[in-house]
Amino acid sequence: MEINIIQNFSYNIRRIILERSYQAHVGHIGSALSVADIIASLYADVLNIDSPDDPSRDRFVLSKGHAALALYAALCLKGWISREILETYGQDNTLLGVHPERDLPGVDFGTGSLGMGMSYATGAALAAQLQKSERRVFVLVSDAECNEGIVWEAAMFASHHKLSNMYMIIDLNSQQALGYTKDVLDLTPLDQKWQAFGWDVHKIDGHNCGEIISVIKDCRNNKKQPHAIIANTKFGKGVSYMENQIKWHYWPMSAVEFHQAMQEIEQ
Repeated sequence: MEINIIQNFSYNIRRIILERSYQAHVGHIGSALSVADIIASLYADVLNIDSPDDPSRDRFVLSKGHAALALYAALCLKGWISREILETYGQDNTLLGVHPERDLPGVDFGTGSLGMGMSYATGAALAAQLQKSERRVFVLVSDAECNEGIVWEAAMFASHHKLSNMYMIIDLNSQQALGYTKDVLDLTPLDQKWQAFGWDVHKIDGHNCGEIISVIKDCRNNKKQPHAIIANTKFGKGVSYMENQIKWHYWPMSAVEFHQAMQEIEQ
């Protein structure tokens, strides 16, 4: 797909994130903006999903479930959920909570507790391998999730079973709810850790859609290892006053802040 189409998909994800989070007066904005380009690259180009109930479809797991609004935006842009459903985000009796629920079309795994998405993805990849299916499994993990032991248990299991149909993308935005990752629990050198666990490791610019897509396609040449794609990103990408600011993990926008954010992504 042409890169300008994918970039437009990404822009629309950011627009929806800002509109819906402001309307619902809900936070987790910076986390969702951080992964907008990754989600756009997957849903506009990479994922083989003709419909969300096709048994042979690729699977996607949003392990960093608090960025669910970016996923909901993509599902709406794909036509799998309606605009009317999207507009219920954060309201009473909605299927669109702050974390994804399985009852929503296009959501295969509900997530919330950090790290659990890695276990789901590993199980889904093993199931595809046992069934001799061509479907792939993609899981989007936050760098802070690598603080969790469950992530490394899944890492060992996937490597042992040579799950080359598994693609883990780490959103390396270097911060988490209560501080910068280097201060909470330093992960460096993250690439060497994943290599030591037997993974095929790549480092990319997580806001360069062309690079994201190209690296994922190159991974197909390695049939013996699961793939770890470490995507360097900027928390709150596209909104100047949110970028790299811890408070925008939870903080909602005021009317003035919302209008400034919308102006900035338009530019």
